[in-house]
Amino acid sequence: MTILTPRFTSAVDYAREAHTQHARKGTSIPYLSHLLGVASLVLEYGGTEDQAIAALLHDVLEDCGDEHEVPIRDQFGDAVIAIVLDCTDGTAGEKSSATTQQAKYTDWQRRKHAYLAHLAETPVSSLLVSACDKLHNARAILTDLQGDAGIGVFDRFTARRDGTLQYYESLSRVFLKRLALHHPRLHELARELDRTVNEMHMLAGVPSRHPLD
Repeated sequence: MTILTPRFTSAVDYAREAHTQHARKGTSIPYLSHLLGVASLVLEYGGTEDQAIAALLHDVLEDCGDEHEVPIRDQFGDAVIAIVLDCTDGTAGEKSSATTQQAKYTDWQRRKHAYLAHLAETPVSSLLVSACDKLHNARAILTDLQGDAGIGVFDRFTARRDGTLQYYESLSRVFLKRLALHHPRLHELARELDRTVNEMHMLAGVPSRHPLD
């Protein structure tokens, strides 16, 4: 059993303060709810305290700026910041440089292709956190597809419906390939993401699945 220490509580506070002005896409739900959800999945699938802390902080560099890298390293250690960096596909500053819709989409494509290539060599300790992040996001999309938002949920995303579905399909394939080689619980996590992505496709009216190659 993973024992959580005051370091975990400190990480919750760090994430809460860093994301205090952030909400989930298209909602007024505090962003911390996502971070707590990812940390919960990490623990559910056998993660360590370092992995759970990294789950809480995995979006800080991406959404709040790379100036957080040193404080996170100093407060939570090298193992945590290594996972956070592995889960980051672009910093807040890099994303802000794209101002038009086309520029944002081009930047999105570049970052996602690079992240998929990165996942092929990412350590398993980081893959667990990344997979839990994607699973929590996929479940949220699935819930919105089943609810009032319906297919309109994809209007919240830079890549809209087709690009978003292709990206999640590509993620699912990478995690199935990499995590199947390790502990059965990790393979179970990859299969759960794949099942959720399948449901997303069906509810979105795109039964055929085309990965982002």
